[in-house]
Amino acid sequence: MFPKRFDHARPFVTLGVILLAWIFLPLGAKVFSRATFFEIQAPLVVADSFVRDLQDFWSNKTRSKEELLKAGREVAGLVAQYEYATSQNAQLQAEILRLENLLNLPPMPAFRLEPARVARRDFSAWWQRLIIRKGENYNLTVGAPVVFAGGVVGRITEVHRYTAVVDLVTSPTLRLAATVEGDTRPVSYQGGLNSSFSAPRGTVDFVPLDIAATASAPKRLVTSGMGVFPPGLTIGEITSLELSPDGLFRNGEVRLDQRLGTLTEVTVLIPLNPDE
Repeated sequence: MFPKRFDHARPFVTLGVILLAWIFLPLGAKVFSRATFFEIQAPLVVADSFVRDLQDFWSNKTRSKEELLKAGREVAGLVAQYEYATSQNAQLQAEILRLENLLNLPPMPAFRLEPARVARRDFSAWWQRLIIRKGENYNLTVGAPVVFAGGVVGRITEVHRYTAVVDLVTSPTLRLAATVEGDTRPVSYQGGLNSSFSAPRGTVDFVPLDIAATASAPKRLVTSGMGVFPPGLTIGEITSLELSPDGLFRNGEVRLDQRLGTLTEVTVLIPLNPDE
């Protein structure tokens, strides 16, 4: 009977030995093995992303000419809007430069915009991450901010040869310095525990007592400029505030953009002068 029982327990014994070996393995070996495993896995992730793009291409080939013409007109309208917005942006940049020279102010941080395709989404209760199809081959760096049309996406936490991992703004592991729109006092934002099918949300702390926000009258939360993110980028909307336990500040919930869970393209902001 004893050998038979041992055969039944053999998988658990093997698992225990592997766990003990991993616990006592040197930290350098753990980091090397994890990075090696990710690099081995990366081509599969990227290949799967390209296959999905190819599927979308052939599915669009089956659409009628009327649908394609309608989509073309919509794209033409968006291009016209973006061309006008680009010209306005150039005028505003010139005005900012004029004021900086007039007032002898330090220049605002400059970034190179690097668009990247989303290869995979990794959502769980403990972290919210994206894997993008660019890495060291495009000079991406750890800590670089990632944005989209709606504001903040997250921050790069790992950079590999051809891919990079983005910690989303919804993740509880990400914390940002922020301000309430129209107010200069800094507050603290942190991602929340988001389940797969719930609306994305985060939390805000250290909000001054004279600021109020409700679901019917939310307050826009933006980046403060302290840290890697440039100032004024949308994080989300504060929908509720309550008194903190110490009674000195208010804490509350932040409603984030619903599009964060379905992004296919993001933009990485790479500092042109990282030493400044």
